[in-house]
This record gives sequence, C-alpha cells and structure tokens, in this order.
Amino acid sequence: MSSTGALPGWLKPANRVVKALHRLGLPTGTIHILTVPGRVSGEPRSTPVSPLTVDGRRYVIAGLKDSAWAKNARAAGRGRLSRGRTHEDIALIEVGDPATRKAVMTAFPAQVPHGVQFFLRIGVVDSAEPAAFGAAADKVAVFEIRPVAAPSR
Repeated sequence: MSSTGALPGWLKPANRVVKALHRLGLPTGTIHILTVPGRVSGEPRSTPVSPLTVDGRRYVIAGLKDSAWAKNARAAGRGRLSRGRTHEDIALIEVGDPATRKAVMTAFPAQVPHGVQFFLRIGVVDSAEPAAFGAAADKVAVFEIRPVAAPSR
C-alpha cells in the first residue's frame, strides 16, 4: 500500500468497533469519525481519525499518505467530522508546507498518545519521541480541517 508500511490486520475490525460505538453516541478518547465521498463511487467512506490542534488550527494525519481515505480526502476536499452524535461539515486541505507538517507531527504524541503505537507498528516512526514524529513529516499526509460555512438563506 505504501513504501512506509502496511496496515496491521487488526485495524479493520478495530475501526468497525470504534464506528459502532460512535453510532451509539459513545465516542472514545480523541477519536472522531471522518466521512468523505469515495473518489470513484461517490459513496460515503468513513474512518476513525484523531484531530489535533496546532497554533489554533485543526489537523488530521493519514499515517499512510496513499491510503484510501487520504486519496478520497484529496479528491473531495471536503467531508464530515463526527464525534458521537455531533457532526460538522468540513473542508479538508492537504498541507504542503513542510514546516507545518513537521509541527503537526511533532505535536501528535502529546495530543494523541493512544495513536503513537499505530505509527510505530506501521513503521512511520521508530520512537515515540516528538522529534521522531517531526522527522517523519514527509512520510504522511496532513490535512487541515476548516469549518464549512452554513449556506445563507
């Protein structure tokens, strides 16, 4: 799937459980559900993500930059972020600036500590240290989350 690594076998079943908990209104930790239209089918595709905030802006990280959800987010440029039964329509803008990607990755271990093992297991980083995450910024896709203005009447 990526030169960085492959997704672990436990991920799909774990994602199903997390999505089911959210549908029941029981969010877990920092996890939200990101739903974007499929780039081929247009059908909604959902995946658990953990948004983080750096310098007042919100971001999500795709550990494998060519994962299906990252490709769908790039193609659509929009989506819906849900936490339990709360939903927000959003724009997704891929971050091209290396310094911003590095800052977001460096912040990840402190803001999303339960996500560190995922990055270690897929081989994106070799240590849980923030500096190791910052150094891996070119191996991942980072998307800025921006609110979508409500339509005017």
